[in-house]
Amino acid sequence: MVNNRLNNSTQKLSNARGSAIALALAAITLLPACSTPQREATAPAPATPGTVATTTENVVDRTAELLGKTVTVRSKPINKLSPSTFTISDQKFFGSKPILVVNATGKPFVLPAESGQDIQVTGTVRNFVLADIEREYKLSLEPNQYADYENKPAIVAQSMALAPTPGELTSNPQKYYGKTLAVSGKVDSIKSPNSFTLDEKKLIGGEDLLVIYSVPQPSLKEDEKVAVTGVLRQFVVAELDREYDLQWDLTLKQKLEAEYTNKPVLVATGVYPSAIPD
Repeated sequence: MVNNRLNNSTQKLSNARGSAIALALAAITLLPACSTPQREATAPAPATPGTVATTTENVVDRTAELLGKTVTVRSKPINKLSPSTFTISDQKFFGSKPILVVNATGKPFVLPAESGQDIQVTGTVRNFVLADIEREYKLSLEPNQYADYENKPAIVAQSMALAPTPGELTSNPQKYYGKTLAVSGKVDSIKSPNSFTLDEKKLIGGEDLLVIYSVPQPSLKEDEKVAVTGVLRQFVVAELDREYDLQWDLTLKQKLEAEYTNKPVLVATGVYPSAIPD
């Protein structure tokens, strides 16, 4: 009788452990499906240890130091060479040389039509060798177009995104709705553990941008410079609460609804300290 009870108890414990493991594996499997859908295939990844926030000028001037490292730069596209390659340059630095970017994501990235629109690129710095790039990434490039870039620094990009300012988003949101973005700015006002605004002081007529995040960010502080990746959409409190279970109380819901209904909100997939140079 005792043995039977012990066996039953052991079996129940084993079943319980098995169920817990199965639930954990299911949760891991479901995590990607729960994240915000990527409207563009090359959504920016959050900052990871070892990623260097820098400028295209530094990539040119400090190539030896940065070779093999993952860098994040914000710059303006200069020239599209092929569906998988284009050049970027820091126009604010006089005489800054363009850098070749190779889209190694395997998926398209649409360059902004406006010449003044920044993009954010994260990738590995390496010296460009046409034959190696074609072989490693299964690309077919026109040799004559790349003679000027051979054995010069290039960024092999793992992620790319449009990088507008908060004011650009609030003054002309229709242009950016549904797009994956990388936005940098200072935290202006913390509304709740999972909502805050990014300050806009650069663009005349631009307003602060509301950001919500489905996971609370208790470490954020006002005036802290952060980088936010996410998708821009209209603020409709009922839809957002239903999709992200924001757990706002009635007072906060009413306050935000009165101030932001039908205005843009950036639904963040990542919020992290920003070291990207202005």
